[in-house]
Amino acid sequence: MTSGSATKRTEEHRQAVLEHAKEAERRVQRRTRMLRAAAGLAVLAVVAAVVTAMMLTSRPTSTTRTRTAPDFTLTDTNGRQVHLADFRGRPVVLYFSEGAGCGSCLQQMTGIEKEKAAFDAAGVTVLPIVMNTKQQITADMATYGATTPFLLDDGTVSTAYGTLGKGMHAGLPGHSFFLIDAAGVQRWSGEYPSMWLAPKDLLGQIRSHLS
Repeated sequence: MTSGSATKRTEEHRQAVLEHAKEAERRVQRRTRMLRAAAGLAVLAVVAAVVTAMMLTSRPTSTTRTRTAPDFTLTDTNGRQVHLADFRGRPVVLYFSEGAGCGSCLQQMTGIEKEKAAFDAAGVTVLPIVMNTKQQITADMATYGATTPFLLDDGTVSTAYGTLGKGMHAGLPGHSFFLIDAAGVQRWSGEYPSMWLAPKDLLGQIRSHLS
């Protein structure tokens, strides 16, 4: 064996080893890219699932199931006793919300107040109901400029109307409306997890279900 032949074989072996190492590195890189792509798809799938769940849970729901509206007597923020049965002869909308600490809830009421003339023309009284103390809700009323007295519920009325736990907090009512006609019959109810129902749309529901 000549030294030239040995040198050539040594070089060929070295090149083969280098090529094998490069191919192994390429395989590792391909595997890494595939794993990253799979991880990215998994993240996208999770995000899509979360977004879908949020969209589904934020959708409003409503029912036209009728029943005699559960009667109640609650004290309002002016210290007045409000008895639902006293409103017989004219329709009433009960507006339940999380109340204090929920800016959207107070803005909902101020939005309704701005359309007071339209609600008066429809002959409808809106009664906001919260599970707060007088001190808690009146502080937020002052902050957001709401003037309609809020009725203070201990949870009994929210439970009777089936809205307790329908919002973001299990122990509080959801953002919901109940339309009660002049005879004391519940004609329509709607739950709005988005925390807002345009007053004109509320009036539309009222007119539609009292016609």
